[in-house]
Amino acid sequence: MSRDAQCIAVDVACDAGDVLGEGPLWNVDGGVLYWLDIERRFIHALEPERRAHERVVIQLQPSALGLRARGGLIVAATRCLLGLDRLDGEPRVLAELTDVRSDVRFNDGECDPQGRFWAGTTSGSDAGGAALYRLEHDGSVTTVLRDVTISNGLAWAPDHSTLFYVDTPTGGVDAFDYDAETGTISRRRRLIDINPRDGYPDGMTVDAEGFLWVALWGGGTVRRYRPDGRLEAIVTVPSSQPTSCCFGGKRLDQLFITSARYGLSPEQLTREPLAGALFTCQPGVTGLPPTAVSEI
Repeated sequence: MSRDAQCIAVDVACDAGDVLGEGPLWNVDGGVLYWLDIERRFIHALEPERRAHERVVIQLQPSALGLRARGGLIVAATRCLLGLDRLDGEPRVLAELTDVRSDVRFNDGECDPQGRFWAGTTSGSDAGGAALYRLEHDGSVTTVLRDVTISNGLAWAPDHSTLFYVDTPTGGVDAFDYDAETGTISRRRRLIDINPRDGYPDGMTVDAEGFLWVALWGGGTVRRYRPDGRLEAIVTVPSSQPTSCCFGGKRLDQLFITSARYGLSPEQLTREPLAGALFTCQPGVTGLPPTAVSEI
């Protein structure tokens, strides 16, 4: 860890007690922060200005969210991509993985700058048994990467030239050249290596300056890295298992962080009473508004 790294403290935005909080997503137009509890199958919605919080339960395990250009949400859930016109509406299947084992499910996902939704899967203990997929504008699904184990964070550079990607067990963040027109990726290289003693990379986001914010599962921090991979700042979270992060608020100057209670012993939960909460901080930089998904 760099001695010069800035340290940033957090506040509690919602003490949700999530078993496996994930997938934070800010809706600029509605002023709403959406996120998930994968294990309890919750979709949360928080309006920070009104301090209004609601949640719904869906039938499948939701793991990632995106805004839709036509309104509503896209939800990666179990092995389906679902369209949800409103939070309490009936989900519609947009696409489904039919050629994978029953123990494989979707994990993290994100909309690219051109309105295509990307989502990867997790194969549990089966190394290399998962993949990364892309939902095209015509509703078809393309396999982008194979030989993945736990597909996690996805983020694009502000100039759309680079895709950043996390396959958690590899212990770092990779970068790809990104072709915005076709959505193809190439020239994979390691950008950030993370010592296992500091945690494992999970979800992430990019700010308006092109710096990466990476949640470290088991490390109790979210770290800001320069585009060249150097550590810039550290957000300390009162939960050992932060899972993902996104920018939100009226000026996109708040960082929201999800966390988990998953697998913690009673003794650990006593030490971490806020495990599973949604946290927020003012990191001193702004984020980018999410792109909405364009799909049939």
